[in-house]
Amino acid sequence: MNTFIAIEPDRCIGCGTCLAACSHGHRVAGLQAEPRLALTFTPQVTAAVTCHQCEGAPCLAVCPVDAIKRTEEAIVVNEQTCIGCKLCAVVCPFGAIHPSGTSTAGVAGISYPTPTQPRGTSPLLAWSIGVYTCAVKCDLCSTLGPDEEPHCVEACPTKALYVRDATTLAGVRKDKMRAAVAANQIMMGRTTNLKEA
Repeated sequence: MNTFIAIEPDRCIGCGTCLAACSHGHRVAGLQAEPRLALTFTPQVTAAVTCHQCEGAPCLAVCPVDAIKRTEEAIVVNEQTCIGCKLCAVVCPFGAIHPSGTSTAGVAGISYPTPTQPRGTSPLLAWSIGVYTCAVKCDLCSTLGPDEEPHCVEACPTKALYVRDATTLAGVRKDKMRAAVAANQIMMGRTTNLKEA
C-alpha cells in the first residue's frame, strides 16, 4: 500500500498555510522552495492536490535520466540530476508534478536582471531566460525523521491534511461500509413503510 498525503475537502479553508510550510521546509533542506502541493479552488470546494506516490509510478517510468527514484518512504526527484524535460509532469495522472526553477536574478549574491516573458496558460509551457528548471513533486518531506509529520500536515490549522497509509485506509473503508449499511437500512425501512401504506 502506498503512503501519500490525503485531504478532507470539507475541512479545507484554502488558507495556503500548507503551501507556505512546504516551501519553507524544503528551502531549509536546500531544495527548490516551490511548494510540493497545489490548492484547487472551485465555487463548491477547496482542496490540496498532491502526489499519490503511485504503485506503477508513470513518472518514474518515463524519466530519461533516472532522476526519479522510489525510496522506502516515497518517490523522490533528484533535483541535481533532473534535466527539466517535463515528461513526468505530462504523464502524472493527478497533475501533481510541475516544473520549477530559480532564475539567476534570484540566486543569493548574483544580481543579473533577466527579461521576463508573458505568463502562459500552462505551467508546462512556461520558460524564462537563465532559469534551470527541474521537476517538483511531493516527497513526503523525506528529509525529516521517521516520527515527524510532513510539513503541510503539521501546519494545517483545520487538520484537513493527513498521511494516508494502509492503517488509515482500512479505517476509512470501514467507515464507508458502515455508512453504506446504515443508508441501506434506512432505504429498506422506507421501502417497507411504503409497501405497508
